[in-house]
Amino acid sequence: MTRRPGLSARLKLTLSYAGFLAVAGALLLTVVWMFLLRYVPDNPQGLLGISPNRYLLVRTFFPAAAVAMGFLLVFGLVGGWILAGRMLAPLTQITDAARMAGNGSLSHRIRMKGRHDEFRDLADVFDTMLEQLESHVGEQQRFAANASHELRTPLAISRTLLDVAHKDPTRDRGELIERLQAANTRAIDLTEALLLLSRSDRGHVSRESVDLSLVAEEAAETLLPLAEQRGITLDVTGGATGTGGSAELLLRMVTNLVQNAIVHNLPAGGTVTVHTQAHGDTSVLRVENTGRALPPELLPTLTEPFQRGTERARADEHAGVGLGLAIVHSIVRAHDGTLDLVSRPAGGLLVTVRLPGTPSVPSPGGTR
Repeated sequence: MTRRPGLSARLKLTLSYAGFLAVAGALLLTVVWMFLLRYVPDNPQGLLGISPNRYLLVRTFFPAAAVAMGFLLVFGLVGGWILAGRMLAPLTQITDAARMAGNGSLSHRIRMKGRHDEFRDLADVFDTMLEQLESHVGEQQRFAANASHELRTPLAISRTLLDVAHKDPTRDRGELIERLQAANTRAIDLTEALLLLSRSDRGHVSRESVDLSLVAEEAAETLLPLAEQRGITLDVTGGATGTGGSAELLLRMVTNLVQNAIVHNLPAGGTVTVHTQAHGDTSVLRVENTGRALPPELLPTLTEPFQRGTERARADEHAGVGLGLAIVHSIVRAHDGTLDLVSRPAGGLLVTVRLPGTPSVPSPGGTR
């Protein structure tokens, strides 16, 4: 934004200091004149011919007052310039840091020393903002790099299959079409997951009354064939649990949690329990599953995009792209909720979602 040039803050403060000092001096001299010289006799011979009269005192007083006013003005300008520089030095540090941040350097920190005051508060807040901004930008850069890497895999597979079909016309086209369809489906699923994650990260969600118990039943009904195929017992318990938000996103959140609980379970004979419950002004959704024991250091990485460690990777058709719990975390944040992951002592995971509750819930047809 273009602005007209003006006086610097330091010069303004200097002129203010000097002007204040000059006004204070003028007031002091006025007081001396009014309360001292006015009582001196205005007699040409003075008092008894000995004391000086007002005429002589005025001739002596005004030149000295003029010199004093000049000294005060110069002293105010020089002293005000020095004091303003010292006062504005922290602001200069903050300005330099902001300029560096504007040029793309987010790693710089002010770390202002000294006692607590307004400038230190501003510097500390600015450092905190830079830290959060650097973390956010770094996270977005890693996310973009990981997303590009994940998308490149199915696209590279598709190109390879097309090259094979082009070079070997006699090859079984049914197998090529099936593999191309699988690679294309993976790319589409990843793109939809990325769009959903971006949408929930922006926090642009519709607000309507949603019953989490009905959402849980719908998600369980959808994933029941997968659970039966893997020999997993899927149970949904709890009563009506109202919250406010996007029914579509909340359904995706519960679906991801239940699917994750089914896929990362025992080879056979495992269980998945989905429980909804209202606690005062909080709506609680718990998804608990059996499975292998999870090390505590793995839990913080479960909600990070594309973080599929050795303990999380799978080689079957439900390998995923590492966005399931990341999408859940993003949806929970978009609904002003919290997500807690706890490793069960007997193996498996307990996921607890807490969302702001609502006093009423919709009818059974409101979320389907």
